[in-house]
Amino acid sequence: MIKTFLVAGWMVAAAAGADWSAPAEVRHDDRRCVTYRARAAAGYLTVEAVHDEGWHTYALDNRVRALEKLAGRQSTGIDRPTELRVTGLELDGPWRQTAPKDVSNPELLLFTWVFSGRAVFIAKLKGPVAEPVNIAIRGQACTESTCKEINVALAVPAPRTESGGPPADWSGLVPVR
Repeated sequence: MIKTFLVAGWMVAAAAGADWSAPAEVRHDDRRCVTYRARAAAGYLTVEAVHDEGWHTYALDNRVRALEKLAGRQSTGIDRPTELRVTGLELDGPWRQTAPKDVSNPELLLFTWVFSGRAVFIAKLKGPVAEPVNIAIRGQACTESTCKEINVALAVPAPRTESGGPPADWSGLVPVR
């Protein structure tokens, strides 16, 4: 009886996540840094990043934000932003992202914004989705002492339905500059 409930629970969980891509992990040696997955549903493309403890990645608009803060002054460096390159569909407007955390050090003219824990990126789609949809993700994942290059790809399954509104996460996101 318990086995039946476990199997049924697993089947429900698998069906609920069936519209997500297979996860893509970024690893440094034997440690996972960050895991990405994506889906196209209800007219929106969603990319989720889940960072392991101690790891962070950089905002999609990290460079733009840093240059605004520098206001023409020379920086000692700008951390590489996360890049999402989509093929197989058109986006209808800019990406929105989880509000990144400001970890800048203005005294040293270092300006940077990061994600840790769970971060979400969402863009509205233009027109219907036709497979294959691919997302190339580039950037860097870092701890306090090391960085790992991000170079992964996601194959996004076609959505089961095109009805509905924006995902629930949409309202708490900020526009990418």
